[in-house]
Amino acid sequence: MSTYYKLHYHIVFGTKNRTPCLDKAWRPRLWDYMGGSVRGLGGVPHGIGGWNDHVHLLVDLKPTHVLADTVREIKKAATSWVQETIDLSTFAWQEGYGVFTVGYRERDIIHRYIAGQEDHHRTKVFREELVDMLDEAGVEFDPKYLP
Repeated sequence: MSTYYKLHYHIVFGTKNRTPCLDKAWRPRLWDYMGGSVRGLGGVPHGIGGWNDHVHLLVDLKPTHVLADTVREIKKAATSWVQETIDLSTFAWQEGYGVFTVGYRERDIIHRYIAGQEDHHRTKVFREELVDMLDEAGVEFDPKYLP
């Protein structure tokens, strides 16, 4: 028998020290670049978006992908792009990330959530958003390690 799979992940991570440096003028280009990085690693980007201090990715990965390696490579490529293309030499992402599996029935919901980040963050900061996501997923966490 063949192996069949459909693995959707919602990945979120912030800028170092939550610095609000992801400028609205070039964020869409960064999201496009990150989508290309996902494709280059053999994944499928379904939605990438965020706010001035963090990014959300909705991606399909293969069972052979190592999640930590994949996230590291996406962050590494995006860092280089921002430093070189935007000329923001001090740019960096925070260490770590949040990742949540997404069922195929929820994929469209998460896609709309990511697309609506600008409106969403008129009333909620990234830390509050992340705490809500962790709580909803039942993830135990130590608040001192949150961005």
